Amino acid sequence: MFSVVSPPLPRYDNDYDGQRTSKNKGRDADSMDLDFGDANITSPGQTITSSQAFMRGHGTYVDGEVVLASVAGTVERVNKLISVRALKSRYNGEIGDLVVGRITEVAAKRWKVDVNARNEGILMLSSVNLPGGVQRRKLESDELQMRNFFEEGDLLVAEVQALYGDGALSLHTRSLKYGKLRNGQFVTVSPMLIRRLKSHFIALPCGVDLILGLNGYIWISKHVQEFDQEGEEGFDAQAVYSNKNDDIDSNSRLAISRVSNIIRVLAAHSMPFTDSILVEAYDWTLEQQGDVRDMIGEDYAESLVAAMSAQ
Repeated sequence: MFSVVSPPLPRYDNDYDGQRTSKNKGRDADSMDLDFGDANITSPGQTITSSQAFMRGHGTYVDGEVVLASVAGTVERVNKLISVRALKSRYNGEIGDLVVGRITEVAAKRWKVDVNARNEGILMLSSVNLPGGVQRRKLESDELQMRNFFEEGDLLVAEVQALYGDGALSLHTRSLKYGKLRNGQFVTVSPMLIRRLKSHFIALPCGVDLILGLNGYIWISKHVQEFDQEGEEGFDAQAVYSNKNDDIDSNSRLAISRVSNIIRVLAAHSMPFTDSILVEAYDWTLEQQGDVRDMIGEDYAESLVAAMSAQ
C-alpha cells in the first residue's frame, strides 16, 4: 500500500539577485507589523506581511504564506486589510469627490468629461442647473441647447455622485458653487499630492481662489464673491455659462502666476498640497523679492522646497 505525502509549501521572499530564498533578510514579516521606517515605501515583489494574519487589498498579491506588493507605493492598513497605494497612478474616483475636468465630447443628453481617470466622467443633462434654476424635467429643447451650457474644451468643477459598473464617474453640477470655470489658470499635478481637506475651495489672502480637484486638476483664479443662494432664485444663466473672461488687473495676474509657479515647484518635488503650505510658500516668495519668472529656476525651487520642509 502506497501513501503519497505532498511536500510542504515553501515560504518565498524575493531577493535582489532574482533568486528566491526561504528566509526573510533583515526582518520577519510577522513580527515587523508593517514597520517600514519613516519612508513606508515598498517596491514590487517586496514582502509586506503574513497572509495568515492579514487580508490582501489593492496593490498586493499572495505568494505562499506571505503578502507581497505588486506596485511601488506606500503601505496602508485598515484593521486587518493591507493595501499598497501606488506612487503614480490614475485617479480612482469615490462618491462625494470634488473634481475639475474638461469637456471632451457632447453626446445625447450627456457630456463626456476628462477627469484624469481610467474612464471618462459622464455629466448628464439632468444633472446640471438649467436657466431659471427651476427643478423640472429636461425637454427636447434643452437637449438642443446643450452647447450653450458646455462645449468641447470647457473646464468645469463637479462632484462625483455615482460610479458606473465600468468604472466611469457620474458627475453633477446642481449646486451653484459647481459649474463652468473662468478667469483663471489650469494646472495639472499627480492625484497623490492632493490631500483630502474639509473644503477644496480655498481663498488665499493674496486675492486668489483655488479649487483643488482630488483628480489632480487644479484651478487658480482671481477671487470672486461666493453665491449666497443655491436655489431657484438669483440664477443668472448668462454669468454661469458665459465663455467670456472678466477683466483681470495686473496685480491679480501676478498673484495667479505666483501661485501657479509655487504649485509646479512643489509638485516637481512631490510635496503634498494644503492651504497652509500654499499660504506659507506664497509669503516666503514675497520675502525673497524676486521676479515670478525666477521661481521655476532650479536654485530658487530648491530653496523654496527646503524652506517648506523646515516648517
